[in-house]
Amino acid sequence: MSDPTRRAELFGGADSDRRFTGPTTGDERRMLIDVLSAQRATLQLKCSGLGPEMSLRSVEPSTLSLLGLVRHLADVERRWFRRVLAAQDAPALFSSTAAPDGDFDGATDDPRGVTAAWEAWRTEVAFAERFVTEAPDLEVEGEDSWRGTVSLRWVLIHMIEEYARHNGHADLLRERIDGAIGV
Repeated sequence: MSDPTRRAELFGGADSDRRFTGPTTGDERRMLIDVLSAQRATLQLKCSGLGPEMSLRSVEPSTLSLLGLVRHLADVERRWFRRVLAAQDAPALFSSTAAPDGDFDGATDDPRGVTAAWEAWRTEVAFAERFVTEAPDLEVEGEDSWRGTVSLRWVLIHMIEEYARHNGHADLLRERIDGAIGV
């Protein structure tokens, strides 16, 4: 019988993974930032080494794809950090009132679209990281049409939840594309 390997150890190996090395005690802001950073890195890891095949759908009739997740999370980052917390006039990049699922439905195998999605996601993550670093505390508030008044603390927790949920989708999508499994 061969030596079984845990699924969690296969994607790059447990020893090489530095995503989850942040503090486990101490400053709340630091812990929230580190956990969110690890979730963002997980999305990147799940998409690593792929190009246009990122647009491959899960199973019919779903339009869920890795590229759709990247586009969706770019819009989510933009919504919470730019629109809600920074009060900027920053419409969604990939979805709209007329096409609320445009982030997923519009994900095609055009290499330029893949590049544009990653650029948008990185731009929004960089903005969010700057915003969090420059915020005086976790009590900074913004107004959201869905949730009402929200704090930076709540947004960070929500973003961790959002990435964790979608990284679970990314696990299954990546395995379907090329068999890659693991954390």
